[in-house]
Amino acid sequence: MTFVEMRDKLIEHFNEMVSDGAPLFTVSLDKDELWETYLGSFTDEQNPIFKVRRKYDCSCCRHFIKQIGNVVTIKDGIIETIWDIFEAESDPDYGHMLDIMSRYVHRRASSDDIENFFLSRGAKIGVHHNFALYPGGEQHKFNHFYLELPEQYVVKDPIERNAKLNDYKTGMEAFKRALREIDMDALDTVIDLCESNNLYQGGTYWKMVKAFKEYKTAYIEALEDGVSSTRFAWENSVKAGFDVCRIRNRAIGTLLVDLSNGMDVEEAVRRYEVVTAPTNYRRPKPIFTKKMLEDAKKTISDLGYLDSLPRRFAKLDDISVNDVLFADRDSATRMKDSGDVFDILSSMTSVKPVGRSKNFDSAPEVSADEFINDILPTARRIEAYVENKHRNNFMSLIAPVNGESKSMFKWGNNFSWTYAGNLADSDMKTRVKAMGGNVTGDLRFSIQWNEDSHDNCDLDAHCVEANGHEIYFRTYRAPKISLNGGQLDIDIISPNGEIAVENIVFEERKRMTPGHYVFGVHQYSGSARKGFRAEIEYDGRIFKYDYDKPMKTGDMIVVADVFLDSNGAFTIKHIIPEEGESARTIWNVPTNKFVPVSAVCYSPNYWSACENPCGHKHLMFMLKDCISDETPSGMFNEYLVSDLYNHRKVMEALGGQMRVENTDDQLSGLGFALDRRAELVVRVTSDTDTKVYRIKF
Repeated sequence: MTFVEMRDKLIEHFNEMVSDGAPLFTVSLDKDELWETYLGSFTDEQNPIFKVRRKYDCSCCRHFIKQIGNVVTIKDGIIETIWDIFEAESDPDYGHMLDIMSRYVHRRASSDDIENFFLSRGAKIGVHHNFALYPGGEQHKFNHFYLELPEQYVVKDPIERNAKLNDYKTGMEAFKRALREIDMDALDTVIDLCESNNLYQGGTYWKMVKAFKEYKTAYIEALEDGVSSTRFAWENSVKAGFDVCRIRNRAIGTLLVDLSNGMDVEEAVRRYEVVTAPTNYRRPKPIFTKKMLEDAKKTISDLGYLDSLPRRFAKLDDISVNDVLFADRDSATRMKDSGDVFDILSSMTSVKPVGRSKNFDSAPEVSADEFINDILPTARRIEAYVENKHRNNFMSLIAPVNGESKSMFKWGNNFSWTYAGNLADSDMKTRVKAMGGNVTGDLRFSIQWNEDSHDNCDLDAHCVEANGHEIYFRTYRAPKISLNGGQLDIDIISPNGEIAVENIVFEERKRMTPGHYVFGVHQYSGSARKGFRAEIEYDGRIFKYDYDKPMKTGDMIVVADVFLDSNGAFTIKHIIPEEGESARTIWNVPTNKFVPVSAVCYSPNYWSACENPCGHKHLMFMLKDCISDETPSGMFNEYLVSDLYNHRKVMEALGGQMRVENTDDQLSGLGFALDRRAELVVRVTSDTDTKVYRIKF
């Protein structure tokens, strides 16, 4: 076999190695030693002096071997080198060299000396051939080792190449650690919690956890077959993808690791909810350098996202009729792909609406799925009974200013959404729990303030017990002082720009003296321009209060009087109006009334044409004349494609600076996460009648 024939077989073999796009890896070894191994594989007869140096002592071939001689693939746990040309091993000219080089690289790779992924500065490795002119005018052609790399293995910019290699390696290490520390029982438990809608934001992580479980199963089988954990992680980390590799570093990873370490499910879920609490989305100002900004700008520009950054409130004519579950007569005719307008109008007949009533206890209760599958298909008109308790369910759809811009979001379309307060959602009880407060006692009183970050004052929760004893900050975490078992277990002196809560709880009513328990809020210092919100909970019922008036130092606002009778039953007298009692106006929408619904749809991450449906699933009711009075962020990092992850600090800052532009006729209304408990009363008119339903989420 000639050198050219051997080289061509090596090229053919290499092309087979990378034909399926498998990643290439470099083996950690001494490259000078690798070159000497190559030279030493030839006998003196095979490698004679030619003119001035030995035949195979070639600088071009030396550069080739040092650059790619230590490159391998890993497939099903088996390592393959570029030298594994098995049909050439018996060749008397080059078989011995190929065998020696293969054994050398295999020996180092088998000891888990994989160094990193392989990326090249250029597509051409080595020199195909060149010519040399010797004294006397003699010209000689020299053939050398040579390869051409597919484009996925080439990154010309050294900074970008180093960044990619660093990401790949850290991803592999995170993947290996997760495979080692997360067990199958924990994965099965979390998958079950997600599928039963018993885990907050479970929909966001369900696919990720399922995918990781598949790799964990393969990992266990590989270990049984003698494949090392390191080799498995190198082979599969790129295939697994960014999110799956780093699952341990995500919020869901906290839960998975805690369960794997034997923590009780309830305690593990509580710790997870601390991480995923909506308040964590109200982040401090991100810190980034000038270079980070320049790098982010280049990436955004190179990937074609510059036109995607400006955002505005979505309008009816932005969305397709195919992406909604219901649209009223006016809305359907204004949407994209609305079809024949006369067909639409003919299918919508008018039915005289029934009178309004606030007593909905007798209304049939339906699940979200039953409402979508059984009631929506025949609906001609829908009205939502908006209550004060829905304050945190108000949301808006957000669209790109440039409708033709490239999607920045994981699900493929360019629509997003934001809830009131620029959060995903908000819940006082969740916040109290996240702060370590007890929310499972027989009687709970919680307060919350500083929601707009401008009331950095000291409000105190108070309770005067039936025996005259008072619970407040001086009895903080001192349950023995209260003979009734009452305790203030959260005391915030200064909110420091964050939403603040305090919590008073009575663990067991059997310890409580029958009589009156009066709850109030005292303004200890500073001034609260927007007052506070409060909750009282007992027997599974939560009473909500919204005191939206200014308070000055020394003010005491009595909220409610809870009476415990001798039989252990609670009753309540509201001193300030319960949130559900007094009508208000939220985003131009009156509460305690039925409001026309213009459209019903899922959140954009589950629209019909989604390239990759993923994440938290919401059901949204767009309300007529609903207009947000906020200027929300145009994007959240949680929504963005992985290409932009390395620039998350800058993207977060952009989201805060590039506020959503206002539009007329915006698509705003009520949104409900399908895995969080909530209720909405709706009045549905069909061709034949009008009925009221209570949708239970």
